[in-house]
Amino acid sequence: MKITLSARLLTALVTTLFSIPAFARPVLWEVKSAQATVYLFGTVHLLPTDTDWHYPALDKALAASDSLTIELTDDDQAHMQALVMQYGIDPSHPLSDQLTAAENATLAKAAQTADIPGGEQTLNIMRPWLAALTLTVAPLIKAGLDPAHGVDKLLQAEMIKAGKPVNGLETSEQQIGFLANLPQPLQLDFLRDTLHDVDKDSSELTGLVTAWKNGDTDAIAHFEDDDVRKESPDLYKTLIVDRNKAWATKIAALLQHPGTVFVAVGAAHLAGPDSVQVQLKSLGITTERE
Repeated sequence: MKITLSARLLTALVTTLFSIPAFARPVLWEVKSAQATVYLFGTVHLLPTDTDWHYPALDKALAASDSLTIELTDDDQAHMQALVMQYGIDPSHPLSDQLTAAENATLAKAAQTADIPGGEQTLNIMRPWLAALTLTVAPLIKAGLDPAHGVDKLLQAEMIKAGKPVNGLETSEQQIGFLANLPQPLQLDFLRDTLHDVDKDSSELTGLVTAWKNGDTDAIAHFEDDDVRKESPDLYKTLIVDRNKAWATKIAALLQHPGTVFVAVGAAHLAGPDSVQVQLKSLGITTERE
């Protein structure tokens, strides 16, 4: 399981379909200093197995890069499972005690709809953030989106095959901590928002892939803004703004050393008024869309 976006933000991005213009492609940005080049590429972490997203300019940038930087490199299954057990399971405070009767009924229905192994009882011992994330990701996988074909995973495999190093911007424990350390009321709001969307049609859940393939950052920013920044500003600050600022600082440091680095992060981080590019601009660094 790859935890890179809140369920609310992920839902906002994947529950809207966009038309595909001619020659649409995922967006690539370039950042330069006197001695270095950094490419910025937005990704999605779940893809259908038949998605074709490579194009010549992207392949040229990858070939020119000395290394790859992605969000996580320590996300092997055993490690992630241990962290989820540590930070996401709390049988002493079952969800059934924290939700209303109506919400518990919706939770049971959501577990059935999403085909969660063990059903409602599996969710009941989870902390709210993990239950929300589980209910968001499960329908995506059910709709045919495969974590093994996520763009970051495929880029990582390509670079390793080419003998190039792959580095992480964060650790798995840090990413889980962003959600696990949210105040309990915010976690419960997070879960309630997710339960509100349990009846979304599965065909709509593939909208993120379509938007990403469009290179339509304005559309991504619109839904990110409407559904997260305005409704859950604290969650937005924790999961988007603060991380984008930290990543911009790390990218600025990369520009101080000779070489070329390819940086790939979730597409939502490269769209909107608080994007990585905006944070770089505040540091006096300009990005150019390829």
